[in-house]
Amino acid sequence: MRKEILIGGFGGQGVILASVILGRAAAVYEGLHAVQTQVYGPESRGGASRAEVVISDEPIDYPKAIKPDYAILLSQQAYDKYLPLVKDGGLVIIEEDLIPHRNEELERGKKIYAYPLTKIAEETTGLSLTMNILTLGLFVGLTGIVKRESIEKAVLDAVPKGTEQINLKALHKGFELAGRD
Repeated sequence: MRKEILIGGFGGQGVILASVILGRAAAVYEGLHAVQTQVYGPESRGGASRAEVVISDEPIDYPKAIKPDYAILLSQQAYDKYLPLVKDGGLVIIEEDLIPHRNEELERGKKIYAYPLTKIAEETTGLSLTMNILTLGLFVGLTGIVKRESIEKAVLDAVPKGTEQINLKALHKGFELAGRD
């Protein structure tokens, strides 16, 4: 089993942190092999930001996503650039408020889940910054790629001290959106 996840958005949305948390949940708490890669440079300061996680039950021979099984796309630029890379039948979560121009042709053959993720995060926790954690809850809830307990532990490992409860609230809202709470 090799699963490839691509997360794209713009700097400040927590794309890199979300990928690190997902990789940690798989490797540390599930005992799977996981590799996380990310784009550095000007992209991380407000432009396009991209991270990939490859999860496998066998050693990973190539650390990059070749044909992603899953994508989380949080900006129009990420949608336009990365949606065509997702394999047929792949699952894609999009931030519908930040992706006003959708392409039915590109979406055909993929399972698309569109939510106003930033707005839901703000309504749930009072902080739009928790959108990445909420989205991880939705992703794990929809895919079952790691256990709920594993992603909870990985979130607690990664978020700043004092923000654990608010981040868990966002994660659980993501589970709820996926219909698994």
